[in-house]
Order: sequence, then C-alpha cells, then structure tokens
Amino acid sequence: MTPAQVKLVQDSFKMVEPIAPQAADLFYGRLFEIAPHVRPLFPDDISKQKEKLKSILSTAVGNLHQVEKILPAAQDLGRRHVGYGVTADQYKPVGEALIWTLEKGLGAAFTADVKEAWITVYGTLESVMTAAAAEVAPVKAAPAKKGILARMFG
Repeated sequence: MTPAQVKLVQDSFKMVEPIAPQAADLFYGRLFEIAPHVRPLFPDDISKQKEKLKSILSTAVGNLHQVEKILPAAQDLGRRHVGYGVTADQYKPVGEALIWTLEKGLGAAFTADVKEAWITVYGTLESVMTAAAAEVAPVKAAPAKKGILARMFG
C-alpha cells in the first residue's frame, strides 16, 4: 500500500461512515446473494455482526498509515474465523461484496484509483488473515493406504 492509496481509502471511508447502517445492509445482502453458502456461518439476526463490521473496518482503515499496528489484530481475526468454520476460499466473495458496496455507496466518488486502493487494502488484510488461519486450521489426515503391503511398507 502506498501512502496515496492509504489516503484514498481513508478519505473514501469517511464518506461511507454516515451511511454505515445502509452500507452494512448492502454488504450482507450482496454477500449472501453471491455466496449463499456462507449464510449459515452467521446468526439469523446479523445486527450485531453489522456493528462488528463497521468497528473492524473503522479500526483497520483508521490505522492503515501504521499497518504494523493492525496486522496482529488481523492475524487474530483470521485465526478466530477458523473456529467459525470460515475457509480461505470464502474471503473472495467478502472482498467482492465489499467493493460492490463501496461502489454503490460512493457512486461517482468511487473512482478507478479508489477502487484499486480498496482492492489492495482488502488483498493485504485477506492474505494476512488467511495465512494466520492456515497456522491453526486442522491439518487434513493423509488418505488411508490400502492393502497390507502398503500399510507395512508405505
């Protein structure tokens, strides 16, 4: 992330904050539309989840200029998501829903540069979270070997 990208993300987020409840509705609506398989990972009433989303985004965006301070929190979040049943491939639709929501919420202010900055930020956080999740994700057992010779000498 360049300093210019950090500024673009922070400035554009300030424009989204006044419409945060509507943005959260858009985000989750879009997420569940493009990735219905993630809906069971959330409670029926996602009002608290919407507040958490705003809080996490506010903290992350507000500290992008000192990204080293938010990386441990992103790693912890990635590790916790493993316990919720989140898999690495489920981060992609989240990013898509985020970018779509920002495009809808910001309208003409969502320029190509702003979009690229947000993609970079989300990509950075996603990679940190998935790397941390991979550290704690259950390791898949090797397939059982068949036959007595394979079991004895495999």
